[in-house]
Amino acid sequence: MKKIFEYTKGMLPVSTHYCPGCTHGIAHRLVMEVLEERGLLGESIGVAPIGCSILSHNYMNVDMCESAHGRAPAVASGIRRAMPDKIVFTYQGDGDLASIGAGEIVHAAHRGEKFTTIFVNNAIYGMTGGQMAPTTLIGQKSTTGIEGRKKEISGMPLRVAEMLATIDGAVFVERVALNTPANIRKAKKAIDKAFAVQEKRLGFSFVEVLSTCPTNWGLNPVESLKWLGKNMIPYYPLGNLRSPEEVE
Repeated sequence: MKKIFEYTKGMLPVSTHYCPGCTHGIAHRLVMEVLEERGLLGESIGVAPIGCSILSHNYMNVDMCESAHGRAPAVASGIRRAMPDKIVFTYQGDGDLASIGAGEIVHAAHRGEKFTTIFVNNAIYGMTGGQMAPTTLIGQKSTTGIEGRKKEISGMPLRVAEMLATIDGAVFVERVALNTPANIRKAKKAIDKAFAVQEKRLGFSFVEVLSTCPTNWGLNPVESLKWLGKNMIPYYPLGNLRSPEEVE
């Protein structure tokens, strides 16, 4: 009988701590599938900061390092410079990267650091209790914005991919989503290209992944996928913002 599915060697066979319907697990698998298919599992080092992804080392079958909140790009920069033959990536959420770590990611991109960032954007702080994040949408409710985000108080949600795409050192920038099978396939292709950029030593590569947070959104898993498509994608449009010819 033809085998149509095989568990990637990049993921460890353990139970998840993520909430039901959370798409972090899908993002984990895509990253690990790409590294396995490229033969890079034994050559890769991941950095995970504070947030829902802090326990990603329990699932990703590569060397992992934890960092302080928002400081994954600094740690990754040090690892990459100390071991230039390795593949290095950060796996960060929006509360981490777009808030306390905003300066870190901007300057890593500005320096053209040769690592890859997987940025999981679910428009809210997940692990710490559903507070408003820099990416929380206008009108979206949170534990620190019970009436919904207001432009005149909190400003507009931060479009990180568009911001980084203006920086010369960020040679690959793309936004993807995990709300449909078709979009998941496109997400994997973007992640593959991001690591191709790193393998070629072309500069900093960045993939923003629109994800769900059913628990803090107050929705069930199916409703969360629909909410992402209806509300997040219109404000955070999918697609490639910057890519070198070498990986096209």
